[in-house]
Amino acid sequence: MTTTLKKMGALVLASAVTFSMLSSQAFANGAIGDHVNNLHAHLGEYTEEVHWLEEKFGSVVDAYEAKDKSVKSDALIEYWEEVDFHSAIETQYVPIYASIWQGIYGVKMAIDEGKPVDAVRVEQENLNHALWQALGAVKLAAQYQKKGLVNKVQTTAKEPTTGPEVIDDIKTRLDRVVAKYAEQLHEVATTLVHDTYLQRFEGVEGDLIAKDAALVEDLEKDFNVTLPQAISKDTGVDAVRKVVESMQVKLDRARALLVEVEQSRKDVF
Repeated sequence: MTTTLKKMGALVLASAVTFSMLSSQAFANGAIGDHVNNLHAHLGEYTEEVHWLEEKFGSVVDAYEAKDKSVKSDALIEYWEEVDFHSAIETQYVPIYASIWQGIYGVKMAIDEGKPVDAVRVEQENLNHALWQALGAVKLAAQYQKKGLVNKVQTTAKEPTTGPEVIDDIKTRLDRVVAKYAEQLHEVATTLVHDTYLQRFEGVEGDLIAKDAALVEDLEKDFNVTLPQAISKDTGVDAVRKVVESMQVKLDRARALLVEVEQSRKDVF
């Protein structure tokens, strides 16, 4: 396995494990089917769907190149939301899920803005690459499922009970912020940021302040200023993702500190 695949495998595993902490209410595109907990049995179906999506997305661009007046860029979104593969990658690896939405809107906006077909083809190629990368991620997740290394995707809310679990949940939620922004659901993304701060981060602030007050202050600014501003100013998916990645590094530090807190409590009792 190459270094890139190993890194993706570790990220898929981490994403799948922490994803089960989220409620089904976090999904904006309908219910998640049982197939997401039996990925291996559906890999053939997912592969067919990726081929189908590639063909359908290509047909929209072909129609645009042919100056077909009936072409509608919204069809790109309709095709994507029609397939089961949509929820397979959404539940297993949110970062690539966000990249697919970024690719869809890259093609859609290029068409809507009347850009040269060569520019649209570049966006189409990026989208196709994201689709196949996503299929690879789902195949890796299927392997982990068969080995029992990941939890089942939960369809009911499950609250984290320890500080480190809260941080894991926060990190997954921030990945979903990028995904929702990529879906052009800016209000949903902003609400998720605020809710994550109020419902999650504030609950561990006390323990963290005692360990590193400056870190807490920095993250508070990220939650309440930096990330919401990046969304409201519509700085683009890459810019929003960069803010989140910076926050993830700080949250890793916070998690390590909370592990120390948990250990201290165990030592006391």
